[in-house]
Amino acid sequence: MTTTVPSPCVNVCEMDAASGWCRGCARSLNEIAGWGSAPEAVQRQVLARLPERRLVLQRAGRWLEAGRPPQEQER
Repeated sequence: MTTTVPSPCVNVCEMDAASGWCRGCARSLNEIAGWGSAPEAVQRQVLARLPERRLVLQRAGRWLEAGRPPQEQER
């Protein structure tokens, strides 16, 4: 039985220059590019790091919520 780890991509693709993480999914460019070919264990390791990264981006005011344009998030 093969388990598929769903991609954390939320179609908000904008890289944060300060951290090097996507402001939508909190992955690095290398993690994004390698996601499809990465072993499941590596994908799960990446997923485990994302909550802390999101928190860092949120605290810095650089997190972009899926489905909300950046200008609406400033309100």
